[in-house]
Amino acid sequence: MYERVLAPVLRSSQRSALVLGPRQVGKSTLLATLEPDLIVNLAEPGAFRDYVAEPERLSRELAAAPKESTTVFLDEVQRVPALLDAVQVLLDQRPPRFRFLLSGSSARKLRRGQANLLPGRIHVHYMHPLLVTELGSDFDLDRVLAHGSLPGIYSEADEATRALDLRSYVDTYLRAEIQAEALVRHVGGFARLLDLAAAASGRILNLNSLCKDAGISYETARRYLDVLEDTLVAFRVPAWSGSDRSSLVRHGKLFLFDLGVRNALLRRPLDRPLDDERGLLLEHLVAYELQRRLGTLWPEAALYHYRTRHGAEVDFILEVGREVWGIEVKAGRRADRSVLRGFRSLAQRTDRLKRRIVVYLGDRPQRIDGVEVLPFEQFATLLPARSTQRP
Repeated sequence: MYERVLAPVLRSSQRSALVLGPRQVGKSTLLATLEPDLIVNLAEPGAFRDYVAEPERLSRELAAAPKESTTVFLDEVQRVPALLDAVQVLLDQRPPRFRFLLSGSSARKLRRGQANLLPGRIHVHYMHPLLVTELGSDFDLDRVLAHGSLPGIYSEADEATRALDLRSYVDTYLRAEIQAEALVRHVGGFARLLDLAAAASGRILNLNSLCKDAGISYETARRYLDVLEDTLVAFRVPAWSGSDRSSLVRHGKLFLFDLGVRNALLRRPLDRPLDDERGLLLEHLVAYELQRRLGTLWPEAALYHYRTRHGAEVDFILEVGREVWGIEVKAGRRADRSVLRGFRSLAQRTDRLKRRIVVYLGDRPQRIDGVEVLPFEQFATLLPARSTQRP
């Protein structure tokens, strides 16, 4: 089992926690390692029926729990949002009797169910597919670019089985459960939008074009994309605004949450990354390494992209406190001065640009006119692997 960067955060704190993330990223596995005294798995049909019919049952069961039982794990809590009211009552005790560990795959279901999200009482963390640091010596670039890094799929030794598992994940979870989550009436339109979102992944999002191609209204397309983001299946990297927005592209970039899922949706061969997509896939991987660290691991950081209407661009802008880092991704094994144009444009807009980094597939770091040129794995080691927050 892979050691997750969130594990020491949860182990070092006695605060209750809600861990949100897509299916099969390892939420249940991680929380189970904390050895809870009581586990309620709301994905089990029997447990779901019992608690959805009678949410107050949880309070009665905990009232009868022995004194040594102090940690309660509610798995897939979004299925019965009403249970959070009982959790709040128990957390309001001074001192609280229980520590609650909650997992969920849909912030949308919690909000739609008017769930009490327990502000100030519970820490919210997000869990993702595996980071390079979590894979450690198991990291294989081509394998990640083709199959992604969902733990159960990546750890499968047989390549053909990994491919079957990915296609099953796409068909049974994304196309069925997420479709149901969206309360979809136009099934064909949602299916087309999901495929188009996969094709647009890593690119600047043009929602008008997307809804026309999917054959659905602008408002419907916007709602479906909101569902993908609320279920953590997709995320956006917004455009960096700087001080003068008039000459900047204002639309964000859309990314699906895992490369294997993206490739399976697009029916790519899953035995290898396609050569003509290697640059785009590597850019995805850098986006994941950055975005998955925001919040718990790197609360002072924010992620953007930069592009002017004249074509100058930097793949990612990372604001770290008052500092700005520009990050450009190149899939080749060589780097030259052609990468400097975007950095020059960015430097004209801000005096806070402290680091200019090119991530590439070469073996050794270089420096070109003050620009750091780093192999991908070395770049990944620069990023936080432990939380900078105190419990």
